[in-house]
Amino acid sequence: MEYRNLGRTGVRVAPLALGTDNILNPTPEAEARKMILRALEAGINLIDTSNSYMQGEAERVIGLTLKESGLRDQVLIATKAHYPTGPGPNDRGNSRLHLMRACEDSLRRLQTDYIDLYQLHRPVFDMPIDETLSALTDLVRQGKVRYIGSSTAPAWKVLEGILVSELKGYVRFVSEQPPYNLLDRRIENELVPMAQAYNLAILPWSPLAMGMLAGRYADEELRPEGSRASLRGGIYAERVSPRAVQMGNRFVKLAREAGYDPAQLAILWVKDQPGITAPIIGPKSLEQLQHLLPVLDMTLPEDIRAACDRLVPPGSAVANFHNSAPWMKMQLEVG
Repeated sequence: MEYRNLGRTGVRVAPLALGTDNILNPTPEAEARKMILRALEAGINLIDTSNSYMQGEAERVIGLTLKESGLRDQVLIATKAHYPTGPGPNDRGNSRLHLMRACEDSLRRLQTDYIDLYQLHRPVFDMPIDETLSALTDLVRQGKVRYIGSSTAPAWKVLEGILVSELKGYVRFVSEQPPYNLLDRRIENELVPMAQAYNLAILPWSPLAMGMLAGRYADEELRPEGSRASLRGGIYAERVSPRAVQMGNRFVKLAREAGYDPAQLAILWVKDQPGITAPIIGPKSLEQLQHLLPVLDMTLPEDIRAACDRLVPPGSAVANFHNSAPWMKMQLEVG
């Protein structure tokens, strides 16, 4: 397996990262802990989580698993802050006040002295980024955080952070975590070229497009039992449209005719796209994790890449995985 640099740092990460949004929602704790250990055994060394996943309970499960296994030093923990952690007006956002509190709470739940990658779960547009970067810089200098990143931010906002850091001597973003899959390729227009120019790691979420690229949805059934669309509704269900499901199933057919498992090929496609560091896989079960691990050692053939480009052209979209980011204008491919 070829490990990749985490942006401009000297840190090496596996070409897949383990996502944990399904811990306790719906994955039971015992199985989630087995999944973490199996991923580490396979060579995955970046675990991505958030203080908002099950109100911080996902962090607790990760911390307990790593403490009891003695594997903390072999793992890069990436967590996030931004979403509400309480009812108060300051229990959310990217202010110094909130980030300092949120970091301490995450450290406690994770049972660790430091967070390897601390990410802004979403950008804020009504506050100078200086305050956020100053707070993150202090956390790094205190030894509580190693590196910082952002998630689901526009290219200009990430670049603003990089340039302000350079100007004022603040700690610099090393990564961005956007939604990216064959059904929503819009980050290829600006974010990916910017990341390549400034040596920023890209850690995409939802590479399977909520299972639409794995054959999870029939053309006539948009809310199959057990799917995220049915379990969570809301913004998750909004991403699943008739057009997106139709295109997803065309990809499934393409994959099978080429001799590939659709889920594996969907993740392989993301993993081997230009500028991508490590897509985040979020299996619900140990069986699903086992099924995806072979992608660590696979390479995307150029003829398959070209076939996927014909299905959904570069830079376009047939599904809206930025629907939790209202800054992204909706421009779906309808051809």
